[in-house]
Order: sequence, then structure tokens, then C-alpha cells
Amino acid sequence: AIAYDSGGVAAHMGLLRRFVKVGEVDQLVAELGLYGVRPDLEGLGIAHSIHVMLPVLQELGVPFAFGTVRHALRKHVERFARYGLLTVMSGVQVRFTLPEARLDKPPIRIDDPLVIVLPVKRSISDWPTGSIIDRNGPEL
Repeated sequence: AIAYDSGGVAAHMGLLRRFVKVGEVDQLVAELGLYGVRPDLEGLGIAHSIHVMLPVLQELGVPFAFGTVRHALRKHVERFARYGLLTVMSGVQVRFTLPEARLDKPPIRIDDPLVIVLPVKRSISDWPTGSIIDRNGPEL
């Protein structure tokens, strides 16, 4: 999704409908990623982008949106989490494959990012428990 305003490209966010494995449960999600906002609009940030994206997520019929961010962005995402729209989790490892085969790197990587879950059609209490999330493919 690309958002435009009178100044041009204002923000962008990628979305991928996929199953991730949380613990032992295959969970349908809309994975959010590739997020960016023009510097003069940073005050609107992710909250504005997700509000605009919510009707699309509902139309896709996904129970949750899922994403990961670096720990350096904790304050940024926790500001949005204050409003109760999403949950920020730490201590959950995320496994994914590299997008292309490389001889100098193993094909699977495990990170320890902040995990973000946004309930779309279900309650956050329905999110499966698990200490590892497998993306079943490359990260977005």
C-alpha cells in the first residue's frame, strides 16, 4: 500500500497474507512490513497507517495482523499499543528462510525482534502461545 498526499509519497506498508506457525498452531495472519513514512509526517506514524489499512485487513478475512520490528523501535510502537489496538511481545523468536540460497549463510535464520499482533477479526486472547514463530518462508 502506498499513501500519497500533496507532497507526493507519504507512507508505504507491505502486506502478505500467510500462515505462520506459532508454537504448534498454524495461524492465518496478514503480515505487515516494509513500513516507511516521510520524515515530515512521522508524528502520524504507524497508528495512522494501520487505521487506514484496517478495512483492507478486515476485507482479507484474517483474524490477526502480525509484524516484527527492531528493539530500537520499542517506544515508537508502544505509543500506538497504549490505545489497546495492538500487542507488543518480546522474548519470542522468529524463524524464517533467506529469500535466496547462499553458500556463505545457513538457509534458516532466527531473530529475536519485537513481535506485534493486531487483532482484526478475533480477540488477542485467541492468539496462540509459543516461544517461537515460524514464518514458513522469507520475511516480508
